[in-house]
Amino acid sequence: MTFDEATIHVRSGDGGAGIVHFRREKYVPRGGPSGGDGGKGGDVYLVVKPTLNTLSAFSHQSRFRAENGAPGGPHNKTGRNGADLFIEVPPGTIVRDADTGEVLADLTRPGQRVLVARGGRGGRGNARFATSTNQAPRIAEKGEPGEERTLHLELKLIADVGIVGVPNAGKSTLLSVISNAKPKIADYPFTTLQPNLGVVVLDDRDLVFADIPGLIEGAHSGAGLGHDFLRHIQRTRVLVHLLDGAAPDPIADFHQINTELALFDDALASKPQIVVLNKLDLPEAQALWPKVHAELTCLGYEALAISAATGQNVRAVIYRAAQLLDSLPAEAPEVAERPVFQLEDDPLAFTVTVLGDGEFRVSGKRIERAVAMTYWDYDQAVARFQRILASMGITAALEQAGIKPGDTVYIGDMELEWGE
Repeated sequence: MTFDEATIHVRSGDGGAGIVHFRREKYVPRGGPSGGDGGKGGDVYLVVKPTLNTLSAFSHQSRFRAENGAPGGPHNKTGRNGADLFIEVPPGTIVRDADTGEVLADLTRPGQRVLVARGGRGGRGNARFATSTNQAPRIAEKGEPGEERTLHLELKLIADVGIVGVPNAGKSTLLSVISNAKPKIADYPFTTLQPNLGVVVLDDRDLVFADIPGLIEGAHSGAGLGHDFLRHIQRTRVLVHLLDGAAPDPIADFHQINTELALFDDALASKPQIVVLNKLDLPEAQALWPKVHAELTCLGYEALAISAATGQNVRAVIYRAAQLLDSLPAEAPEVAERPVFQLEDDPLAFTVTVLGDGEFRVSGKRIERAVAMTYWDYDQAVARFQRILASMGITAALEQAGIKPGDTVYIGDMELEWGE
């Protein structure tokens, strides 16, 4: 199932590197530092495109990376910023962090977007490190690495009316008759393996109908892809409950589907329903209709009889659905799940792990970033990194852990030898 769920990996652009450069002009024998800063890496956004209605495109491409920032130039020229990357998703997409399950966004409106990976800042050129005591610094920074994360996308179709019922009740046929949708239709159970959307033009307004694949007993617990289908009903406001007029006991089917809806989500059981007996063109359905109508009326449900194949009475269903929609109060914006907001981790925090005899690993967001942004070819840059270790308390922590000259320290992807 790739049309309504996808897992993607995104990475923002790395910041461009700052450079070490000095003015070299004919009449300026002692030109000052003029190395420019690197450009910022591109951000990654998810943006809603209203013409999309599935996540199937992510089965072909699931890894995305924004453009890196350009390096700085001489004469204090700042590098170009990397271009932002916009990944298009359909309305109704819920975005979760794949590692924690936290809801990051519920994208429902056309054009709505969310930042999911921030680009790294550009490294500073040596002109930024000039001071009164160090007027010719041979030090610069590499660009900050971009962020990368894995996201889980989940689609809940956004429709005004959902058509539900047992397999082979005629839902796809009804949708094809009343709208511009062209679902695949055949005469066997479980014909539809994914929801279909159709736009119904009614006088001066449009209604969006969703054909939800057939539900079976146990759908609320995942049987027959139940969870995959049931969540698409959650955003609809009115349900058309289609009964199979050729079934032995349509009322039993009616109760079964309503039970599955209620067990999955209490709110589904309270949605307004129009109960419709289909296949009225068949003699057995015509014979069942008086009994079905009487039982549904006793239960307090409004009942109609149609033939989706011939179009008999179909228009009445559309008008009744529109009337029900108009009678409902304005819908409050939905929050799929209230995210748990936590204080950000202290960027200065770090851990020291003894890996074995003479080997240590230092882990921490700030120090790993500092390693990635250090030019190891410049003595001044190395000295600056040593000052960072001391100021953050890492030097003292390593000494307390028993480090000795000649031991190996791993920080991020860098392997360093500890000295005096």
